[in-house]
Amino acid sequence: MSDMRVAVVTGAGSGVGREIARALLGAGYRVALAGRRPEPLRETAQDSDAALVVPADVGDPESVAALFDGVRDAWGRVDLLVNNAGTFGAAGSVGELSYSDWQAVVQANLTGSFLCAHHAFRVMREQDPQGGRIINNGSISAHSPRPRSVAYTATKHAITGLTKSISLDGRPYDIACGQIDIGNAATEMTAGIATGAVQADGSVRPEPTFDARHVADAVLYMAGLPLNANVQFLTVTATAMPFIGRG
Repeated sequence: MSDMRVAVVTGAGSGVGREIARALLGAGYRVALAGRRPEPLRETAQDSDAALVVPADVGDPESVAALFDGVRDAWGRVDLLVNNAGTFGAAGSVGELSYSDWQAVVQANLTGSFLCAHHAFRVMREQDPQGGRIINNGSISAHSPRPRSVAYTATKHAITGLTKSISLDGRPYDIACGQIDIGNAATEMTAGIATGAVQADGSVRPEPTFDARHVADAVLYMAGLPLNANVQFLTVTATAMPFIGRG
């Protein structure tokens, strides 16, 4: 039996997704790099023979189906899905955000994670040897919101429910599922936080960040466990960010 390990990483063209994908490649995985823009995916791949660039929109059911069909055609199985793709979307309170802006965030963050998990689960259930692992990117917004972040926060709270449901549904098939909640990893998406982020009291203050490579290290640990062990929830943040306590 081959010891080949196959991973799918969504949102692999930048930020945390790029760090995770490159760490998995360095650890010997074959990695399908999924994202909407092919050029950043190719930059992540760095011409690695173990990387498969698959442009995909996680919010589009046909695109996600084609992603997993392509991975199975190339390598025959899926051992790991990292559901990382997502967007903060338009800022706004529950009284401000438009329906279309709400729907765009739900489609990317929640529906996209469901669609990818749906297809990964089916492959993992049917393959031989059976089983695999799904890791969802929750964010600390799965626990506590920022001001004017109703769509992002609601979807990240929902990711926790998705994670628990996958964990339960996966038990008979050796499919494990865990969630990593990240606070202030230094990426393009969080660049503004280091210069000033709106606080709950309305003030704007800079917040500390940390190297996104530490997120990749945490994912490697979660992914490296045998399928009879699971990190259900893992939170990694900048130590002094205003998350614990009252700021």
